[in-house]
Amino acid sequence: AQQAARFTPAVIRSQQRLTYEEAYDRLQERGSTDPITACVQRAWALASLLRTRRFSAGSLDLDFPETKVILNDKGKPREIRVVENDKSHQLIEECMLAANEAVAETIQQAAKPSLYRIHEDPDPEKLLEFRESANRHGFPAGDLTHRANLQSLLKEIREHPAEYVLKLDLLKSMKRAAYHADSLGHYGLAKVHYTHFTSPIRRYSDLVVHRVLRRLIGQEDQTPTPSYREMGELGQHLSNTERLAAEAEQDTKRLKVMEYFERRSRDLPPPRFDIVVTEVSRMGLFVEILGFATRGLIRMADLPGEDYYRYDARQLCVSAKKGK
Repeated sequence: AQQAARFTPAVIRSQQRLTYEEAYDRLQERGSTDPITACVQRAWALASLLRTRRFSAGSLDLDFPETKVILNDKGKPREIRVVENDKSHQLIEECMLAANEAVAETIQQAAKPSLYRIHEDPDPEKLLEFRESANRHGFPAGDLTHRANLQSLLKEIREHPAEYVLKLDLLKSMKRAAYHADSLGHYGLAKVHYTHFTSPIRRYSDLVVHRVLRRLIGQEDQTPTPSYREMGELGQHLSNTERLAAEAEQDTKRLKVMEYFERRSRDLPPPRFDIVVTEVSRMGLFVEILGFATRGLIRMADLPGEDYYRYDARQLCVSAKKGK
C-alpha cells in the first residue's frame, strides 16, 4: 500500500452531499446511468476489496450495533434508532483505514516524532479466560492466541443471542487502544503501523499528525512540532481525555435512553417489547430489547410469581424450583 501512496495539499469541491441512507440506496441500484451513483458504486468496489484483504490479513470483527437517540426540539427523546454498519458505512471506514495506515507508514519510514494509534496484543491468559467463557456459552474454541481461531469464533457467534456478551468479554480480555509515540502496531485491525489522520475536525491527535505530514511533504507550518518525549506525554494525555469523553458520551446516551423508556412506560396500554436473554448471573437476567440494541437487568427478586428461582453457574441458566 505504501508504494501506491501519494500526498498532496488539496481542496475538495463537493458536488453532492449524501447521507449514509442515500448512499446505501444508490449502492443497491442496478443499471443506473446517474454519474454520482456510478461513482459511489465504483468507490464501494474498491472499499469491498480493501475490506476483504483486511480480514484476510487477520483483522477482527469487533463492531457492536450502535443506537442513535433522536431528540425533539425540547431535547426530549422521541425515538431510538439502531445504526446498521451497512455498505455505506463500510465504504467510508475502509477509505479512512487505508489513509491512516499509509500516513503511519510514511511517517515511520521518515523516523520523525509523531503519534500512533496502537492496540497491543492481548495477554494469553486473558484469551484463555475468554475461551472458557465461549465454551460455557456452547462455542468450543481452539487456541485463541492464533488469530485464525479467534476470527472463526467471531464468525460463529455472529447474530447469536450471546454475541453481545461474548464480544464484550473479548474486549475485556484485550488491552485498550491508545495513542503512543512508538508505532507498536494495531492488534484488532492487524496493522503493523497505524495512526489517526482522517478527522482533524474531531480529534486533536489527527491535527498533530497532519502537521508532521505537512513538514514531510515540504509544506510550511508555523506550529512547532513536539519532540519524541513530548509526543509520548501528549499521547498519554490524549488517551486519558479520550476515555473521559467516551464515558461522558455513553452516560449521556444512557440517560436519554432511560428517559425514553420511562416515558413509554406511562403509555396506555403499556407497551410490550420482545427481548432476548443474553446472560444470566446470581443477580438475575441480562436482556436485550430487540430492535433497540438496549440492554438491562431483570433482578431475581423481580421475576414473576411466588416461585423460588435458582442460578446454575455451570449451565448458565436460571430455573424455577417448580419447573420452568
